[in-house]
Amino acid sequence: MILTFRIRGERFALTVQHVNEIIDPIPETPVPRASAWAPSLVNVRGSVVPMFDIRHRLGLGRAEPSETSRIVVLDVEIQGEPTRLAVLVEAVEDVIEAELASFETIPDLGARWPERFIQGVAHHGSDLVVLLNSDTLFHVEINRSTAA
Repeated sequence: MILTFRIRGERFALTVQHVNEIIDPIPETPVPRASAWAPSLVNVRGSVVPMFDIRHRLGLGRAEPSETSRIVVLDVEIQGEPTRLAVLVEAVEDVIEAELASFETIPDLGARWPERFIQGVAHHGSDLVVLLNSDTLFHVEINRSTAA
């Protein structure tokens, strides 16, 4: 099963196994000298959680909240550690049953997003659904010489 959501009008998805909860947007606290793909922190039920900007990671610019925006709180593994993080999406659509085998790789020509972040695409109704690869999308390489 996958959770589908919109980012810049495109329909993306993540497997539901990573989804902890979906909440309305909440205030963010900017972190000085943080990376552009994880620029702030949010307080989710008393836990400090990094806000991960999928739009920036995909090269689509910074996300700004709107009336339909939601925060998807995820539990993923980063560098071997279980990690809770939050992502802002323009709208959450639905949870659908989808065979991961039905997702096809994106052809080299025409990919609008970094290929390493995309697990595949599939048709759902009249839409294409782009399944994000949580293993690579949330993988971060920490440069110890600049992280102070």
